[in-house]
Amino acid sequence: MRKIKILHIIKSLGRGGAEMLLPETLKIHDTNKFEFHYIYFLPWKDQMVSALEDAGGEVTCMDAKNNIYLFLRYNKVIDYCKREKIDLIHCHLPWAGFLGRLVFKKTGIPVLYTEHNMQERYHVITKKINKSTFNHQSMAFGVSEDVTNSIKNNIHPSIPVKTLLNGVNTDFFTRKGDTSIRKELEIPTEAIVLGNVAVFRFQKRLKEWLQVFAKVQASNPNVYGIIVGAGPLENEIKEVFNNLNLEGKVFFPGLQTEVKPFFEAMDIFMMSSSFEGLPIALLEAMSMECAVIATDAGGIKEVVINGETGLTCKVEAWEKLNELVQVLLDDPAKLKKYKIAARKRVIEAFSLKTMVGELESHYNSVLES
Repeated sequence: MRKIKILHIIKSLGRGGAEMLLPETLKIHDTNKFEFHYIYFLPWKDQMVSALEDAGGEVTCMDAKNNIYLFLRYNKVIDYCKREKIDLIHCHLPWAGFLGRLVFKKTGIPVLYTEHNMQERYHVITKKINKSTFNHQSMAFGVSEDVTNSIKNNIHPSIPVKTLLNGVNTDFFTRKGDTSIRKELEIPTEAIVLGNVAVFRFQKRLKEWLQVFAKVQASNPNVYGIIVGAGPLENEIKEVFNNLNLEGKVFFPGLQTEVKPFFEAMDIFMMSSSFEGLPIALLEAMSMECAVIATDAGGIKEVVINGETGLTCKVEAWEKLNELVQVLLDDPAKLKKYKIAARKRVIEAFSLKTMVGELESHYNSVLES
């Protein structure tokens, strides 16, 4: 029996939330029924390539130095689809979506699109192109109810738009007691570690994260911080780090393909974001039994039930994160309770197996129709 060939199209395969999800879902997909191909365009953002290839994916880079060049690769994508006999295309994020919709118009190959962000957060040009082209595809998904509602309220699509919650591989992201990162960074065994894993963009508000950490650390000398990632605001963030004299207290290990050992080192996963879709790193941290302190940005509030599976504050009240962290520092039993509750929450509601099962069901329904 011939396998159904699915082509994922995404701008880059760096370590962003959408990109990280691709190899994790591939590990769970029914590869006896489906064959997965991946096209990306930014050759310098390739951290997920080896993970996809190791999991059995066929990965191709169609070099494009910017969004316009990416869009102009549509003929090469069409040639690829014809040559490989692609049955269905799944696009992620706007510019890959725009390209996929053009391929749909020219070939009729069904196209599904996953939206990872709120429409309100896009550049005005991106929003206009998204709205004018959105119905030239078969189906769309929002990674949270907030994202789905943003699509419906801003675009008013005539195609089906469904919520497909991001998931995490809870079998893989399980705490094993690995102390290697703490030893490497010379963090004491008894210390409490606050952490984050993020692309260094403005919406993550990592400068504010450092300000919160500095207040916490001033009253609690045995608290340390780890921020995993890189990005365009790295120099600005490091400047704040230096101004706050956090040398030896907060560590920046840079971009990491394998983040599990860093979650092992963290006790509390703290997010100060101004907006989010449904962050993969948050789900991974919770699966690794990190207690959560966060703003209630976007999909965070769909994952973290305030007072039950973590502690949250309003986006604009980010300075209160200091007080929420202190609650857990003052009560070790409560910290342990939220660690356990975090993992329980993702197992019950954000299993990657459930997400993949729903996704395959949508693939089948679109192809049958």
